[in-house]
Formats: sequence, C-alpha cells, structure tokens
Amino acid sequence: MSQQGVANGDQHGAADNAEHGHKASFWALTVGSIGVVYGDIGTSPLYAFRESVAAAAGHGNPVTAPIILGILSLIIWGLFLVVTVKYVIILLRADNHGEGGTLALMALASRALGRGNGLIILLGIISGALFYGDAIITPALSVLSAVEGMKIVTPAFEPYVVPITVIILIVLFAVQSRGTASVAAFFGPVMMVWFVALAVGGLWHIGQNWSVLLAFNPYYGVNFLLNHGLIGFYTLGAVFLVMTGAEALYADLGHFGRGPIRIAWLAVVLPALIVNYLGQGALVLADPKAIENPFFLLFPDWALLPMVILATAATVIASQAVITGAYSLTRQAIQLGLLPRLEIRHTSEALFGQIYMPRVNMLILVGVLLLVALFRSSSSLASAYGIAVTGTMVVTALMAIVVIRHVWRWPLIGALALMLPFLFIDMTFLAANMLKIAEGGWMPLALGAIVMVLMYTWRRGSRLLVMKTRKLEIPLDTLVSSLERKPPIRVPGTAVFLTGDPGFAPTALMHSLKHYKVLHEKNVILTVGTADTPRVNPAERVRIEPVGETFLRVVLRFGFMEQPNVPKALAIARRSGWTFDIMSTSFFLSRRLLKPAAKSGMPRWQDRLFISLTRTANDATDYFQIPTGRVVEVGTQVTV
Repeated sequence: MSQQGVANGDQHGAADNAEHGHKASFWALTVGSIGVVYGDIGTSPLYAFRESVAAAAGHGNPVTAPIILGILSLIIWGLFLVVTVKYVIILLRADNHGEGGTLALMALASRALGRGNGLIILLGIISGALFYGDAIITPALSVLSAVEGMKIVTPAFEPYVVPITVIILIVLFAVQSRGTASVAAFFGPVMMVWFVALAVGGLWHIGQNWSVLLAFNPYYGVNFLLNHGLIGFYTLGAVFLVMTGAEALYADLGHFGRGPIRIAWLAVVLPALIVNYLGQGALVLADPKAIENPFFLLFPDWALLPMVILATAATVIASQAVITGAYSLTRQAIQLGLLPRLEIRHTSEALFGQIYMPRVNMLILVGVLLLVALFRSSSSLASAYGIAVTGTMVVTALMAIVVIRHVWRWPLIGALALMLPFLFIDMTFLAANMLKIAEGGWMPLALGAIVMVLMYTWRRGSRLLVMKTRKLEIPLDTLVSSLERKPPIRVPGTAVFLTGDPGFAPTALMHSLKHYKVLHEKNVILTVGTADTPRVNPAERVRIEPVGETFLRVVLRFGFMEQPNVPKALAIARRSGWTFDIMSTSFFLSRRLLKPAAKSGMPRWQDRLFISLTRTANDATDYFQIPTGRVVEVGTQVTV
C-alpha cells in the first residue's frame, strides 16, 4: 500500500475512532441522565395515580371507568404538553452558555434587559426559594412512599415504616460529605432497571384491559373536568404530581447536554411512565380495592419484596439528585449575590460539579426529618408537594417569555403565542394546588417565604453597605497620584488588597497607610467579579491595568457556576507579564464589624437580619482559597 493510502487509512481510522468515542460518550451521558435527571419524575408512579383517584373519587365513593379514564387522559396529556413540549422541546433550547435552571434563565433574561431587571431578579429569587421547598419534600415523600410498600408484603411492617424511613434518610445525608461520584456510576443502570420494571408491570395489566388505551383521547380528560366541577379542579392538584421533577430536565442541562436528555425522555422514560400509569388504571378498573396501593399491587406476590428494594433504591437516587441540585443552586445564588458566602467542599478532582455544602446539607436534613415526623405518610405529604413545583414552573414560563423576546429576537406576539398556553396550564395547576394549602401546602409556601426574605435582605443590605462605604472611600487614581508625589517608606514584596470596587481605594489599603505608614514595592488592587455566564474562559479570566508605577488594578472574573480560586487565577496573570510569587505576597482583607444605624434604608428587623447573615458568611480567605499564612485582616466598623 502506498504511503498516501496508509495516511488516508490512518485518517479514516482516527475519524472512525473519534466518531465511536463520541457515540460512546453520548450514550453514556444518556444512561447517566436517566439516573440523575429522571429520578424524581421516575418515582412519581409510586403515589401520583393513587392520590389522583383518591382526590376524584373521595372516601367511600365508587371508582368508575369515566374517573379512571379521565385521570389517565389528564396524566398522559400533562406529560405530553408540560414535560415534553414545554421543557424537552422548547426550554432546553434556552440555555445560558450550556447551563440550564431557573437562576441560569434569570441571568440570561437579566442580561438581555440590562438595567431594567428588577422584576427578573425578583422572579429568580421566588423560583430559587421555592426550589428549597422541593428539595426538602422530595426525599421525605419519595422514601416514605417506597418503604410503605413493605406494608403490602406484610402488615406487620406498618409500625416500622417511619423509623426505617428516618434511618435511610439519615444515612443518605451522612454520606454526602464523601461525594457522589462513585455512587453516581450506579444511578443510570439502577434507574434503567427501574423503568423497565415500570413498563413490564404496566404492560401485563394493559393486556388484561385494553380499554385504558382510550385515555390517549383528550376528550376523556376534558369531559372529566367539565362533569366534576370543583372536585375535578381539585383533582388537577394531584394529577400534577406526575410532572414533579420536570424542572430537573432544565436544571441538569449543563451536566448532560440537550441531546442525551431528550433521547432518554423520548425513548425510555416517557414510554415507561405512560405504560405504568395505564397499567395502574387497568388494575383499578379490574379491582377497585387495589386503589389502596396500585403501584405495588401491579406485581405478583413473589416480586413484591424485590420491588420494594428497587423502589427504595430509586427514591434514594431521586433524593440524591435533589440534594446535589440544592448545593448547585446555593452556589449559583452566592455567586449572583443572593446569599452570603457558605463553605463549599469539592468532593471530586475530575468532576467540578461534585460539591458538598455542610450547612445546606444539615438544614435540608432537619427539614426532611421534621416533615416525616409531622406527616408520617406519603398520602399526607403529597398535598404539600405540588405548590413548590408549580410555582417554579410559572416563574420559568414568565422568564422564558423575556428570553424568547429579547434573546431569541422573536416578535412579542410570537413569544406570547408560544408560551402563554403553557403559562395558562401552569397557572391552572398552581391554582388547583392552592386548594391544598390547609392540608400541608402551607409548608413549602412558608419555607419559600423565609428563603425569599433572606435573599432579598442579603441583596438589599449588600447594596446599601456598598453605597454607605462608597461615601468614605476616595478614587484610586487620586490616591495613587498623591502617593507618587509624596511616597511613603517602601518595604519589599507584593501587597494584594481585595476590594469590591476597583475604582476606589480599598479600606484595607487606607488603614494600612494610616497605621503602618509604609507601602510595598508592588501593590495590586484586586477585585473578584461574577460573570452572568456559568463559566469564564481562562484566557478571559484576568484583566490587568497599570495604575501609576507601583500599582496594578487586577479584575478576576468567575462564572456563577464556578468557585473562585484566587491563587490559580493570579497564576494566569504571569502570561501577561506580571511576575507573581504567592510566597512573597501578602493579601490584605478588610473585615467589617456591622452595627445597626439609627436611620437606614431597611426596617430595623431587616438590619439585624442582614448583620446576622454577614456573621454566618464563610471567611473570605477560605472562600477565595487564599493561603491563610499570607493573609492580613484589617478590622473596620460600619453602621448599616
């Protein structure tokens, strides 16, 4: 063979290997997305159909074929319209540099509107606050519903359902500090087995009663709503349980990509869910008493215990996805200035997104255990579930209109025509869930209100603090000019002064000059900023600007999905000609002691809350990953 032929063969072989590697990684991501993205929505069959029929038929009323077919039709078309069309087809295209989720959408919409983004920030705060309600309810409801299957195996297990649930949850939260990278490898295969089991269990009973396939006709769903009045509307709140977890599709976009998430939904998850719900409907039509727990009764007696074990594993996986989602959301909120700095630990060197936040983990665990103790059954807890998710979906639809209009450049009429039908559906589901406030729906609303107050207070207080300290600062250029005219005594080394505004002299620099009356040979005014993109290209991370002969103004930019690492970022500056040696550099930070002022821009209670939040904030040295031995802190007192 000629050399040209060998070369061509090598090129084709390389291309084939690259294509094979791409296909392999694509399918690996698809299986991975089945494990992580669809854990929540995939465990809904445990309780969603049961609660929907219970809401429609009521206690003691007969379960009729029109009720079953109507509910099945609402379930099927809810999955088609809300999950498939709204999320899988439309919203997965609204990515912020590859990242999804409500805060990513908020950043995208906020950037598009520029200064007029107050309403968008408020919507982002609302959606973020409601997500924490979801993060607390999901583990409690999912694990409870799985362990309750033990009562079907033998009623003797009933007294142990709550204790076993508590033990599983405590173990789940206890292992979070070890990271989920090793466990996550099993998520996809386990959930694949789960979805296969859902489909097999449903298919057997569909074969016994093919009439349930009539539910694909939307007439039965509409007819059910029209003929049942307020009860039909109330039932919508329970039907919505089949769609909880749809937000995870969008939130996990950056981890798996649009293609794998779509393929996993259309080829595996959606068919398995529909078949299982139809099977539960066929079972209840054949035996109305099966409504007590139609999911586990789909399976023969010999398969009950294995299904309880598999369901418990699936609900733990669903809970794990929500817990890690809470970590990611908190990190985004910190970077976007909505929450104070909290400790973030990376649990994987290979996977940047694998993080652990001790305080968030403890707060969610306490909330989950309180819910289990208060409600004690999945049926009682199901009433509290829908409000948090429907509220988030309404906010997502509103922000999507802004993105479609201003980022996609659609005409207003087109953006409204596309999203208003989905907004109407979301608002209808939200209104139906509002009927359950007294039955437990108050819990996510109360939790969301608390988180909203915390986020708003932190954002408002931080802005007032910046405005107040600005009056005491002087422009950096003015100070440098003055120091060059009358230079103080110089000491060897480099001093880095951290500040939030690179245009003004940092408080730490002013106090250093006031008390020490010396200046280092080289001085850096360092500002760490957060971009409105998930990540920043390392080549664009550092911006250096000389200010006089011995001063540099350095701005470091990190994405809102990144954790700032100042030493690593400064090492990049060497490429720009700045010789940086961490061991001959001192970092000067200003530590503020805040006290409430007689007059401020916030009520006195909010002043005190803001001051309390600043005290809980993680130390800047740890947050920016600066070596503690190179840090000098200068204390200042500020009234707010």
